[in-house]
Amino acid sequence: MSFKSFIKDKIFLTSLLLFGIATIEIFLIPYPVANFIKLYIPIAILCLYVVGIIIEYFAKRNFYKNFLGTLNDLDEKYLITEIIKKPNFIEGKILKQVLEEINKSMIENVNKYKYMRRRL
Repeated sequence: MSFKSFIKDKIFLTSLLLFGIATIEIFLIPYPVANFIKLYIPIAILCLYVVGIIIEYFAKRNFYKNFLGTLNDLDEKYLITEIIKKPNFIEGKILKQVLEEINKSMIENVNKYKYMRRRL
């Protein structure tokens, strides 16, 4: 996952944030607020947003890099759910849960045919 593709994915959220900052600044125009405050508010919001985006990017990048590296090293790919660490972000948790359910379904199907053959 490249940072550029990650940022493209966040373009809508970034646009909403910039719209919110512009709205705040427009509402501050008629009030006698110091220029320092008018500059501090958008800079503080943008800095916090950028820090949040960077933290989120590195958390996801590290998880997916580890995930793909582990998957490439495995001979039996279906064991990936047993090996990967529990992610700390929602998309990763959903991915792990989906993979576990797929793996469980595959095991149940294999067992169904395996035990069906024994009965015959």
